Order: sequence, then structure tokens, then C-alpha cells
Amino acid sequence: MKTSTHPTQADASLPSPTRQEHDRVPKPTTPPTPPLLKRVGAPAATGATHALLVLWALLSTVPLLWALISAFKDNRELFGNPWQLPSTWHADNFTRAWSRASIGDYFVNTLIVVLGSLVLTMVLGSMVAYVLARFTFPGCRLIYYAFVAGMAFPVVLALVPLFFVVKNLGLLGSYHGMILVYTAYALPFTVFFLTSFFRTLPTAVAEAALIDGASQEAIFFRVMLPMAKPGLLSVGIFNFLGMWNQYLLPVALNTDRDKYVLSQGLANLASQQGYEADWSALFAGLVIAAIPVIGLYLALQRRIQAGLTVGMLK
Repeated sequence: MKTSTHPTQADASLPSPTRQEHDRVPKPTTPPTPPLLKRVGAPAATGATHALLVLWALLSTVPLLWALISAFKDNRELFGNPWQLPSTWHADNFTRAWSRASIGDYFVNTLIVVLGSLVLTMVLGSMVAYVLARFTFPGCRLIYYAFVAGMAFPVVLALVPLFFVVKNLGLLGSYHGMILVYTAYALPFTVFFLTSFFRTLPTAVAEAALIDGASQEAIFFRVMLPMAKPGLLSVGIFNFLGMWNQYLLPVALNTDRDKYVLSQGLANLASQQGYEADWSALFAGLVIAAIPVIGLYLALQRRIQAGLTVGMLK
């Protein structure tokens, strides 16, 4: 039996809606889009922020540029035309500072102390931070807060007792003593930073390695450390900058003139200028001391920012 698709007579007799009735049918309406809220004072705040950033950039870069230009002048131009470019670029100032002012020896001493301290700090700090972040045991929170409290302790208050401790150990004026002191000085920040970073890393890979029979040492060195590379790089660079520019600790603990670091050597060179008046060599020494720090930051600034923000992004 087929069903007819043509309208029947009864359906044809039904009245069809007129245009007026169709217009009277209520149509669905969409709510009006609310106007965008205007940020009151946003342009002024943005302009003030940009002005402060420009001022801060000038305060940071102008002294560096002035020291770089002054390093190529002689003493007459240095005091006669301090804000002008040198008429003759004296590159021999760097040679004189490196050899006669012993900046080369101070540079090597600084590399030995800083690199040794940095390696020891990163190894010990990462191990402590991993244990505090991944394991729960009695006293773990107390140990963590002890490292945090070490960040707030002024190093000036520890100079006198630290001097006698290092002296009694027979490490005064030695590379080993400076490396151990630098490591102790940098450990609180390293543990604090890396503990928070290790907590953001996923545990599924470590658990899979543990199921496969890997030991905790293998999991740490082969799994967790490669995953924590951005954080390790960031905190390592910050530790390098702090150790390279350290002044109070070597002045108090490094009494051997043959093992002076750059900060001590530059201070000693500045104190002799009243007698020798070789200010151009002093500025050349300042530039030599600043080149590794500035170059390292410019080369790795993107990695530093990535390491600092990866924890927040996760």
C-alpha cells in the first residue's frame, strides 16, 4: 500500500498564513553584545611603565658603554674629554692590564674558584632538591626551610666566625677553602629553586623506569636530570654571576696575593692609582672582568627565561 504525497482536499481547505500573520510571529532575538569595558588610565600606565624601563635600560647600559670607551683612551683624554670618543684607540691598555696589572692571573684564579664551586654546587644542590621534592621522610620540611632561611641570612654576619672556621681547617688562602665557602653560600638558593622545579616534572617516566628495575641513582642521573635541564641551566647561570662578582668572601678569606680573584685584583689596582695614575689600564681591567658575565647572559638569555617560566607554565 502506497501513501500519497499529494495534499488531500481536507488539507487544501486549511487556510494558509498570510504575510501579516507571518510578520506577527515573534522571532528569536540574540542579546545585544555588551560594550567592551574601557580600561581607565591604561595608556598612562603603559607610558609610565615604558618610561621606567627606558630609564632603567639607560642606567644599566650607559656606565658599561662609558667604561668600554674609556678603556681605549689614554689618561689625558680620560680626564680631558670623558664623554667623547677617543681620538686614538689604544688597544695596548688591555695588554698592559692583562700583564703588568696581573689581570690575567686574577682571571685564571677566578675561573678555577668559580668553575669548581659551580660544579660542586650544582651536583649537591640538585641531589638535595630531588630528594626533598620526591620523597617524604621525617624532617624533610625542616631541612627545606633551613635552606630557605639560609637565603635570608646576611653573609656579613658570618664573616668573622667563617674566617676562624676556615683558618682552623687550614684552608685559609687556598683554592679548596674558597670553593667550599662559595658552595655553601650558593646552596640555599640552588636547593630552593630546584626543589620547586623538580616538583613540576612528571613522575610517570620515573615510575616506568622504576618498574623496569632501574635504581634510584639511575633514575636521578639518567631520567630526572635530563628533564630538569632548563632549570639546571637557569640556576647555574645565576650562581655563576653571583660567584664571579663575589667580593666580601674573597676579601675576608683569601689572604694569598698570588691567588687573588678578579674582584680583589681590581680593588687592589684601584687603590694603586693614586701613585701610578694608570687609569686606562683600570678601565681595561673592568672590561675584561665584565666580558664573561655579559657574554654568557647574552648568549643564554632565552634559556634563562625559559627555565624561569617553565614551572609557572606547568
